Amino acid sequence: MAQIIEQTIHRDPALFYWILLPITVVMILTGILRHYLSMLFQTAPKPQPVEKIRQARSLMRGVNLRNQAQQLSASSFAARKAYLVEAFKNGTFLADPEARGKPKGNPMSDPAMMEGMMGMMKGNMAMMVPQTLIMGWINAFFSGYVIMKLPFPLTPQFKSMLQSGVGTRDLDVRWVSSLSWYFLTLFGLQPVYNFILGNNAASQVSQQMAQAQMGGAGMGAQQDPDKDFLNEAENLEVAPHYYILDGVEDRLLDSLT
Repeated sequence: MAQIIEQTIHRDPALFYWILLPITVVMILTGILRHYLSMLFQTAPKPQPVEKIRQARSLMRGVNLRNQAQQLSASSFAARKAYLVEAFKNGTFLADPEARGKPKGNPMSDPAMMEGMMGMMKGNMAMMVPQTLIMGWINAFFSGYVIMKLPFPLTPQFKSMLQSGVGTRDLDVRWVSSLSWYFLTLFGLQPVYNFILGNNAASQVSQQMAQAQMGGAGMGAQQDPDKDFLNEAENLEVAPHYYILDGVEDRLLDSLT
């Protein structure tokens, strides 16, 4: 039975002090800098008008009525359903009833939309500019170095991810290049940021999620609330209902016998 030969590379111990450690420290400091830049670029949210808050909460009221219908008796559910369906169809809860049925204006003229786009651009700048500079620094000074070996086995599919910048086809997949170490620290230092900064904005993933939420909020501003109310009115009209306490006496007696 043939034995698997352990691949060994004799590396200079100075690689740890002059490549691996500097890249790790620079990535941590960059994450902290990105956190404070994100906080600096953040703008305080403007208070929403009472009419818009009422409009959003009223729509959620219909959704909650459908989801929690089993906790209401048939008469209570029917009364709430009739009230909300009539109000949704009549546009009672609309923030701007006069704009009902009129075509939507240009979304680019909405100050809230423009402010959200500017916030996304600032977040992208705070994230991309430092990473571009660090990647150029690593390519200029540390490209082509194999700096460490992972202590656990991996499949060959990880080779392109762990050995960027090293054009050796027969190299064991567990060996990590300096450029790949940069990508590993870019996505793997979130626990370190959480320990140092607590709830932070240094994570690239959290920034992407925040930008997606901002984009979703901007798209939500373009939707027609009247159509949302009409759709919810249709959902309420066909929503099934059963009372959770119907026949509770019989169920209780059956459990005791």
